[in-house]
Amino acid sequence: MTFENKVVWITGASSGIGKGLALKLSQQNCKLILSSRRQDVLETVRQDCKNPDNVALVVFDLAAIDTMKNVVQKALSTFGTIDVLINNGGISQRSLIKDTDISVDKKLMEVDYLGTVALTKAILPHFIKKQSGYIAVVTSIMGKFGSPYRSGYCGAKHALHGFFDVLRMEHEKDNIKVTLICPGFVNTNVAKNALVGDGTKNDTQDKATEKGLSVAVFCKRMLRAITKEKHEVYIGKSEIRGVYLKRFFPKLLHKVVLKSKVR
Repeated sequence: MTFENKVVWITGASSGIGKGLALKLSQQNCKLILSSRRQDVLETVRQDCKNPDNVALVVFDLAAIDTMKNVVQKALSTFGTIDVLINNGGISQRSLIKDTDISVDKKLMEVDYLGTVALTKAILPHFIKKQSGYIAVVTSIMGKFGSPYRSGYCGAKHALHGFFDVLRMEHEKDNIKVTLICPGFVNTNVAKNALVGDGTKNDTQDKATEKGLSVAVFCKRMLRAITKEKHEVYIGKSEIRGVYLKRFFPKLLHKVVLKSKVR
C-alpha cells in the first residue's frame, strides 16, 4: 500500500494522533479530508499542513450515527473519491465501574464503536463499487486486555476488533484491506479529555500517558504498518507486552496490571 496519489480521510483530526497523521501525510503526495466536531480547530490543522489546498474539512459528530450516509456523501464530494479511511476519532474513560453512570457506558459505545461502525458501513458501498479501499482503525491495547478505570472504553475497543476482523474477511474479495492499530500510551490529551463517572471530563493528565510515545514517533510507526498492510499492530513501549501476557499467561497479566496501579 502506498499513499501516493490517494485521498485519505482522517477522523479525530483536530488534535493528538489525528493531527499528527494529518501533518505527516500532508508531506506526501496525497489529498486529505480531515474531520472532527470543531471547524475552527480543524482549520488551524489544515493551515499547518504542507499544502492546505489539498486538504478538505468535513465537520461531524461520531455520536450522530444516523447522519453518516450524508457525511460520506459530503466527503466524497470534496475530491470525488476516497481511497483510505482512518477511523481515529473517539473518547476514553477514567472511572471505576461502581462510580460510572450507565449513560457514560452508552456514550463510549456510541462514539468509539457505533459511530465508527456507522461511518465505515456508509462508505463501504463506495469501496465495493470501485473494488478497492483501505480502512485503518485506531483501537487500543485496551481492545486486547483490560485495566481498571477503563471498563466502558475497553468494552468499546474490544467490540471494534470483533467487527473489523469480520469486515476484513467478508470483503477480501472486494480488495478492501483492514489494519487494526493498537496504541499503548501516547503523549496526547486523551486522559484529559476522558470521561469520568458522571460524564464530565477528567481534565487531568496521567503520568503513564505523559511518558508515552511522542505523537510523531507513533504516527511514523502507524503509517509504516499501513503501508505493509498489517492486519493488526501494537505500538507503544513496555505496556504492549500485556497483549502477549493475556494470550499465554492471563493470570500473570492480572497480577501485573493490578500491581502497576496505572490510573
